[in-house]
Amino acid sequence: MPWQEVSTMTLREEFTRLALREDTNLRQLCRRFGISPTTGYKWRARARLGEPLSDRSRRPQATPLRCAPQVEALIVGLRAQHPAWGARKLARRLEVLGHAMPAVSTVHAVLRRHGLIAPAASQAAQPWQRFEHPAPNDLWQMDFKGHVPMSRGRCHPLTVLDDHSRYALVLQACGEETRETVIGHLTTAFRRYGVPLRMTMDNGAPWGTHYTRLDLWLMRQGIRVGHSRPFHPQTQGKDERFHRTLKIEVLQHMPLIDLAQAQRAFDGWRAIYNQQRPHEALGMGVPVDRYRPSARDYVEHPAPPEYGDSDEVRLVHEHGRIAWRGRNWKVGKAFVGERVAIRPTLEDGRYEVYWSTCRVARIDLVTGQVNAGRVLA
Repeated sequence: MPWQEVSTMTLREEFTRLALREDTNLRQLCRRFGISPTTGYKWRARARLGEPLSDRSRRPQATPLRCAPQVEALIVGLRAQHPAWGARKLARRLEVLGHAMPAVSTVHAVLRRHGLIAPAASQAAQPWQRFEHPAPNDLWQMDFKGHVPMSRGRCHPLTVLDDHSRYALVLQACGEETRETVIGHLTTAFRRYGVPLRMTMDNGAPWGTHYTRLDLWLMRQGIRVGHSRPFHPQTQGKDERFHRTLKIEVLQHMPLIDLAQAQRAFDGWRAIYNQQRPHEALGMGVPVDRYRPSARDYVEHPAPPEYGDSDEVRLVHEHGRIAWRGRNWKVGKAFVGERVAIRPTLEDGRYEVYWSTCRVARIDLVTGQVNAGRVLA
């Protein structure tokens, strides 16, 4: 399939940034982007030579600026394009574009002199340290950013963020928050970027408070599914911070008309966020420089789980129950029609129920109770 006409340049830029990584499997990346290897090698070669990715002539590079008024004009101009960016981001971005910049403190002074930053905003900006996973695709965070009013209807932005790189994998304008909607957009992301080792979500709709059919769909891809503890939004901290940035840089400044216009706005800003916007948590780098696609391909038709000879295998019947040892035990409605394995633990009378390699319930023959629940992040 050729490049999508609407976002050709965005796709080319994203593709070449990923293709230039030394550890990238280029043919796999071409397959995920829906282009031929010949096209992929051509654009990677042009990117290595610094040639333009469009068919038009590139503007000549600006020479280093020596005049203070010209420097101020650059700073003020970029600030006008990105009103939420502070001095560090502006200075870093202009340096990447080839301009010699003064100290960050000088850039900050320029913003204040032009009335573009308030003292209260500086005081409110506090550094924040968060745990991050050591490699891309170790963990993806996923959530909906509430309901956003539009001129025609409401928009439900679906976001998926890579924990290590802060790379925005999905930013989709959705008309509803349903399992089918999420699966459709995740399938597109998985086909392009591969699948992660683990994903986390909160406990709201459509994620639910127990194992769901969406969880099971992810688990079929070998993805470990985790959910944040109730009233602990910091578990999804990076995605929550992404939502805040989306609100400040897009939603507060651009009235949304309908889903199609909202998606165009999201696509444009996502490219800026991933490829241009300096990120303080990344040492003022950009997410695309830290991200690489997963080596694990999306499996279109995964095989059913297999169990060992020593496992006691049972079929999950209606209402999510299994029959074992003369009783019915509830393991969850998500697993209706699935085969699960019962395995003893080191404690007498206590057993664990697994779907594939995921523990989904604990059975206690001593008390006659079953504890069915999913992993909390």
